[in-house]
Amino acid sequence: MSDPLFSPDEAAEIAAHVEAHLTAWTWPEMQRALIAAGLSPEFADVVGLRLFDPSDDVVAGASDIESRILGALRDRTAPLPETDDRSAPAVWELTEPSSTGRVRDDLPDIYDVEQLAHWLNFTVPELEWFADRGRWLRNAREPLRHYRVFRVEKRDGFRVIEAPKPRMRETQRRLLRRLVERIPPHPAARGFVRGSSTAAFAWPHTDRPVVLRVDLRHCFESIDARRVRHVFSAAGCSPAIARILTELCTTATPPDAIHGLDPVHAGLLRERHLPQGAPTSPHLANLVLRGMDRRLAGFAAHNDLRYTRYGDDLALSGDRMDADRVLWTVLRVVADEGFTVHPAKTRIMHAHQQQRLAGLVVNDRPQVSRADHDALRALLHNAIRTGGAAQNHDGHPDFRAHVYGKIAWIGATSPARRDKLLDMASHVDW
Repeated sequence: MSDPLFSPDEAAEIAAHVEAHLTAWTWPEMQRALIAAGLSPEFADVVGLRLFDPSDDVVAGASDIESRILGALRDRTAPLPETDDRSAPAVWELTEPSSTGRVRDDLPDIYDVEQLAHWLNFTVPELEWFADRGRWLRNAREPLRHYRVFRVEKRDGFRVIEAPKPRMRETQRRLLRRLVERIPPHPAARGFVRGSSTAAFAWPHTDRPVVLRVDLRHCFESIDARRVRHVFSAAGCSPAIARILTELCTTATPPDAIHGLDPVHAGLLRERHLPQGAPTSPHLANLVLRGMDRRLAGFAAHNDLRYTRYGDDLALSGDRMDADRVLWTVLRVVADEGFTVHPAKTRIMHAHQQQRLAGLVVNDRPQVSRADHDALRALLHNAIRTGGAAQNHDGHPDFRAHVYGKIAWIGATSPARRDKLLDMASHVDW
């Protein structure tokens, strides 16, 4: 669904209506006022995220509400520009695959393997080698494979990372830029979307009596080649081109890399799947999950709830939510879509508890918990005295980048905290 366009008078009328009916500068009250003013729940989310900018340490909105609303609507009040600039990138909507299998007019004119190879700067033999249609490389020696496979230990097992080697990684980045990321995901998807963040995922669930969080188990590994091929077919690619694009974006893990994993996880990795570590995988996962997002967003709208998703984390909340009934529905939709829920990570969180989504506490507004902030502050304090290397207890290969990444994560919702932590980090001998 595309965002609506408003005339300047319509935008002013919406802003005046919101100012007149807003009872408190909170996310739920702002959403109620925007929807009452005639905005759809989806677009009310977009406007709300502009008003509750997570880069502001303190939300300053109590004064001059009308001008802030107008500012949030400003880019939707001008008429669409008339242009013949064919170099501008197109945004492609998913459709049902054409019965003729022909490529749509707004997609690149790629009808055969030779054209696709040229588009990706390959020869045809090179393209077939990287697509690995016959899965020859699954049993090849490690230097010939396209991915480096390693494991990251978790509390309940291992996360298997399949990092593409440089030439494959660059090919996937090219596909991501030229095709994959131009296909929009569902509006409920807040992870791996340009301009979005964990705060965008969490904002709709702030100050709610009940928040439900559900985690999908082995999400990437559960997305097989058939589902990925359907994404490319639905975007208008011919069957032959959709097949090769799918093979460039999926892999089957070699047997020696899955030894010792639990049988279910190993079985998923044994077949072609989205590899964790590939540039194309996060956005393709969002596109495969569109059906689930559409169903759960529809259920949420029908029951006056809010639904968002960040990667494999699903969240629903509401002022009057029967959490058990909602969980029952979510479990059945997830199973019907071919995924499984991680029971140990399912949470029903009430207002008297700490409500956490994607590492952010959402009882008041999204922010990193004090415990997480204090732990990083203590680490930096010790690193100033002993040097960075002495605090690298988990053996991160680039500890400085790891720490600065955590500072950026905290700073996304609190610039004041970020600035203090950055000042401490600048005094560390890395």
